[in-house]
Amino acid sequence: MFKPASLIARVQSVPSRELYFFALYRVLEAGILAGLLFSPLADLLGEVQNQTLVVVTSVVYLLFAAFMLVFGRRERWLVPAVLFGAAVDIVVAGIVTANLPSATAGIAMLLLFNVAAACSMLPLQLGLGVASLAAASALLEFITGLFTGRAVGRSLAEVTMFAITYLAVGALAAQIGIRARRNQELADRRGKEVENLFEINELIIRRMRTGVLVVDGENRIKLANEAANLLLTEDDSLAEGDGQGVHLPQVAPELARRLQAWRNGWEVNESPMTISAEQPEVQPRFARLLAGSELSIVFLDDATVVSRRAESLTLAALGRFSASLAHEIRNPLAAINYAVQLLEESDDINVSDKRLLEIIHQQCQRTNGIVESVLGLARRERASPEHVDLNAYVRRFVDDYRASMSIETDSLESVPAPKVVSALVDPRHLNQVLTVLVTNALNYGRMPEEPARVRLRVFQVDHRSMIDVMDRGPGIPQAVAAQLFRPFFTTSSHGTGLGLYIARELCRANQATLEYVSMPGGGSCFRIALPGPHTLLPA
Repeated sequence: MFKPASLIARVQSVPSRELYFFALYRVLEAGILAGLLFSPLADLLGEVQNQTLVVVTSVVYLLFAAFMLVFGRRERWLVPAVLFGAAVDIVVAGIVTANLPSATAGIAMLLLFNVAAACSMLPLQLGLGVASLAAASALLEFITGLFTGRAVGRSLAEVTMFAITYLAVGALAAQIGIRARRNQELADRRGKEVENLFEINELIIRRMRTGVLVVDGENRIKLANEAANLLLTEDDSLAEGDGQGVHLPQVAPELARRLQAWRNGWEVNESPMTISAEQPEVQPRFARLLAGSELSIVFLDDATVVSRRAESLTLAALGRFSASLAHEIRNPLAAINYAVQLLEESDDINVSDKRLLEIIHQQCQRTNGIVESVLGLARRERASPEHVDLNAYVRRFVDDYRASMSIETDSLESVPAPKVVSALVDPRHLNQVLTVLVTNALNYGRMPEEPARVRLRVFQVDHRSMIDVMDRGPGIPQAVAAQLFRPFFTTSSHGTGLGLYIARELCRANQATLEYVSMPGGGSCFRIALPGPHTLLPA
């Protein structure tokens, strides 16, 4: 809604209140004059030079004052109304002063307020013009009285002092009005800036990812931002209720208990909490709004976001540590590989020992490849893709794995595609990914007291080359499957939770994808989707 500015806000817009008091004072002046003329106290005015002119002037002035009181308060008529009203005041004062010599001082004093009020409402030039008109009117009336003989008993010094007073008061009132308007304009600007800052702060709080609740001493929620609504209720009803706010214990009893414990100064449980099964875990923090206030602020952090940040920091540190550790591993690994080569050249080594040395040599090369992959992952190095025949590669991988790993009664076999399936992939990265997937399948993809059966199937779908690593174990629950590729997530007390994460990152480095596919008949399947050799060509 539009609200008019105050008198000192801007010259062209004055509220009716200021104009009302100015017009009311004019009515008071006209009423005093008319009352004295038409009352038994008329003798107090002294001798009247022209009775008819004074009476007519007082009546007209009273009617004019009433008209200005009723109709002269519209802001759009500010300058004309004030100028015309001040001019009428000065003319009436001059007529009455000329015809009531004994009331000259009183009339001059009454006119002083009119001049000051008009100068404070008008611009500087117009205000000084009104003051000059009042001073000129006083001097003109005195000079006219000298020639007509009505200025008897008055001195030039008195009139001059009144004229100077009009000018001085008018100039002072005009300066005060200008300064007040400037101050008001500055205050208005500051007020708008504060209002804008308030709206910005409100928008920031509303859009914060951290939930914010303001709770009073009766545990009623007075304010809640969007994040708090989503974390607690999935709607926008926290601050509605019966008009006083929703009771916090109704929405989150555990949160209310922790808040009360914090208020009492007791030890607060700082572990993440779950409001409902559909909502993520939240980490509450409490603060007092003001010293001595019953209002408390509750900050609700999404625990999943906090955990992701912690994981990101941990992974960054782990990447630096892995790079440093990989450099340390390469030196003894090179020494082992060199020792194996020297032993292979010996004439005292029999055939079975040479096979063992060959296995050591292969595993040294494999370990070195893993070290290189970890270094590449830590450095975010790009993969070096090659054209790979997946049928032959998977068959060779299975043979090498059987030869190097003791799988005892477990079975590991490859299921090649009926036709050639090629892909663009870094062979070292693919080897490490398959090693992780096969090792997990052999360890966890078995039924109780039964051997593991793992198959690597190669096929092609829509120009995408696929490798499925399948087992016939108990499968993976849906809740666990949703977190399989999160770093440090593991269901084993001996695992690190990094194998699948690194495998997926290696796939991403090769523009490939790694996902878990549920199998209706039981068991688990991890699918690697690799780019084919002609994926950039139009279909």
